[in-house]
Amino acid sequence: MTLPASSTACAGNNGLDHWSIRELGQQLAKRELTSREIIESSLTAISSRDSRIGAFLHVDGDRALAAAQASDERRAAGQALGPLDGITISIKDAICEVGQPATCGSRMLKGYISPYSATAIERLLAAGAIPLGRANLDEFAMGSSSENSAYQLTHNPWDLDRTPGGSSSGSAASVAARMVPGSLGSDTGGSIRQPASLCGVVGLKPTYGRVSRYGLVAFASSLEQIGPFSLDVYGAAALLQAMAGHDPHDATSVNEPVDDYLSKLDEPLKDLRIGLPQEYFGEGLDSEVRRIVEQAIEVYRSQGATLVPIELPHSKYSVATYYIVAPSEASSNLARFDGIHYGYRSPEFTDLESLYANSRGEAFGPEVKRRIMLGTYALSAGYADKYYVKALQIRRLIRQDFDDAFQKCDLIAGPVTPTPAFKLGELVDDPLAMYLSDIYTIAANLAGIPAISVPAGWTASGLPVGLQLQSPVFTEAKLLRAARMLEITSPWIGRLPPTLS
Repeated sequence: MTLPASSTACAGNNGLDHWSIRELGQQLAKRELTSREIIESSLTAISSRDSRIGAFLHVDGDRALAAAQASDERRAAGQALGPLDGITISIKDAICEVGQPATCGSRMLKGYISPYSATAIERLLAAGAIPLGRANLDEFAMGSSSENSAYQLTHNPWDLDRTPGGSSSGSAASVAARMVPGSLGSDTGGSIRQPASLCGVVGLKPTYGRVSRYGLVAFASSLEQIGPFSLDVYGAAALLQAMAGHDPHDATSVNEPVDDYLSKLDEPLKDLRIGLPQEYFGEGLDSEVRRIVEQAIEVYRSQGATLVPIELPHSKYSVATYYIVAPSEASSNLARFDGIHYGYRSPEFTDLESLYANSRGEAFGPEVKRRIMLGTYALSAGYADKYYVKALQIRRLIRQDFDDAFQKCDLIAGPVTPTPAFKLGELVDDPLAMYLSDIYTIAANLAGIPAISVPAGWTASGLPVGLQLQSPVFTEAKLLRAARMLEITSPWIGRLPPTLS
């Protein structure tokens, strides 16, 4: 972690580290603030807070300050690149950036430096955004609590004894703890939305194919998407605006026009129909989470929205389907980490087979091994039709459920997680209970639709709870406007975690 000496004399005490991307951009545009002050404020916040939070695996302050200098010079010359120019973000350490580590939270890639940048990062750099550091994650994005990282635990800024969620744990926590105003994560089964909900920030999973996956280290290629975290909906919209669009480097990227997400963000949607799936409000939903989510939904009713009962009958199969499809793809994608081409190589081996076995056995953590073995079994001769092919059939039915539901409504609303943030260590020995923490988020990945988590309220003990909104493919503009409608009526952005007080 490189924190330059200049970071100790920054603007952190005047509250810059509490400002959103929108507020920082407005101050930059009026020349009442410099990018250097923003970077220095973030560096001081990291220096004073991250020893308790554990959000960052690596910080490159000198590089960020150099980028801030270039941004300030552009702005002085009247050549600012847009609303993100000069604003700092963190990057999940599974998204490659040239010259920076990309460990994926794994011992397998310890010391690995990426020789190229993800398209999403290149586009953010072209928009003037400044990556400040690499955020912690569950190993290879497999997990829901940060406890699978090979390097450190990340703690929830609202209660340091509790999880920030996962797998994009460091990304969510770095924003919630006001160390950066925005971040990039990836969402394979809820890995943006679940930590966003548990940390009280905005987290958006775009439509599959909306943002290039080129440069995202693959876990489950048909499910994962890069997406933003931010303190407010505007920040998520601005980050998505910069990243979205077709990329010839990514065969899964869709050549679909990109909406102007920012132009109508503050205009409420008229005649909004919000679908309420009965399956999302049944057994297993914590009573406080239910109350907060229902109160948020009532806000939409008070704004003129119509609430429409809907059914997603195959949603009960989402977890089982996901834990066949995702591990099957993981077993294939992670086969490249063999101790030969790159990655960790065991010093103890006698032949090629023992080199493979020892390298993978020593470098992969328990959860990664569990999913590789599960996926390999599901794809093995005599079982592929029984498990993997059947899971793909159920996946198609899950997508059809959403298609049918969106004939009756514009958006689907419900909880993000069944409970508020659970305590670190509480579920670590119960993989099934851990998997069920993603029960409401997985279906959006299986169907490829966009979904967002927006802070909706706090429990009696002060833990944040998010509202999930889902919409048809490539309707992120509508999704963001709907999220903004709730945000306008809920002054949650000014509420700070107790770790900052």
